[in-house]
Amino acid sequence: MQNIEQAVHFLEKYNLVLSTAESATAGLLAATVAAVPGCDGVLESGFVVYSKRAMQTSLGVKPETIETFGMNSEEVAREMALGVLMTSSADIILAITGAPTADDKRGQQVYDGAMCFACATRLAEHQGVTSETVTFPGDNNERRVAAARHALLRLPYYYERLRQTS
Repeated sequence: MQNIEQAVHFLEKYNLVLSTAESATAGLLAATVAAVPGCDGVLESGFVVYSKRAMQTSLGVKPETIETFGMNSEEVAREMALGVLMTSSADIILAITGAPTADDKRGQQVYDGAMCFACATRLAEHQGVTSETVTFPGDNNERRVAAARHALLRLPYYYERLRQTS
């Protein structure tokens, strides 16, 4: 998949409705989908949860997960995605958290530019989640744009991976 329009067409082809949960990208993922004409049939909602408290109260991320792994972890991204899956009618969820800069003041080991992705879906009454971490070059905004694009372009991969595990 080469462009964002193809990601939207992928959702249409498989009759999937998307919701997002975003920390590091602060809504850019949902905005990127919303910029595609005709996306209204495939985009349900976007959650921006920039703080620990927002992650916990809005998406049900467990405090112990944040304490153990840090806010910028695949474990948190997975709980973000599952939290949206539990509260929305969307079929597929993309979640992004990470560290566009290496300034984690909590002492957690953070890699500059590392972004954590999770995708959750419900298939045939089965819930699944998959995740990965990718490091992007560039400044903060370039990394955020790259992360939003990466998540959307990886949709077919995530979906197929989850289908194979159901």
